[in-house]
Amino acid sequence: MRVYVPLTLPRLAQAHEAGELGPGPLTAYAVTPALREWYVSDDLEELEYAALNRAALHSLRLLAGEPGTARRRVVLAADVPDGTAVVDPDRGLDRGALGEVRITAALPLAKAAAVHVDGGDAEADVIAAADALGAADQGDDDAQFVVDGAEDHELLWFATQEIPNLVRPEA
Repeated sequence: MRVYVPLTLPRLAQAHEAGELGPGPLTAYAVTPALREWYVSDDLEELEYAALNRAALHSLRLLAGEPGTARRRVVLAADVPDGTAVVDPDRGLDRGALGEVRITAALPLAKAAAVHVDGGDAEADVIAAADALGAADQGDDDAQFVVDGAEDHELLWFATQEIPNLVRPEA
């Protein structure tokens, strides 16, 4: 199963140094039955893209809680054995939890398939979106528009071999 783990650049650096993400439980996103039903598509590629975007939104939430962190959303794509990532049945009807899964143990970076990171051109919109997140959560339509603006930026794809370059301070 392909999972998408929301991170920040400092969290990616810690994982790179440790050789794993963890300890568990870890929040990730995947193609779950609820996501399939919500997205109404049988195209696995489209569904995985939706899961990636859900993880990118969670990464934005992490950034909002980490002042001073480089304002780039980061999502690690990894392949885990079926059954490793489980849906919380208590959150099944929560629209905010669509695609959310829990990975109970640490995730070795060797399982990573790729890393998705905002490009430098997204920084201003990501900063604004992180700042507007609280108001958007309270129902402010203008703030939600600002948060949605970050989603207009496609995350760039990086091979796992490029992680050392991504986590350098000047990256």
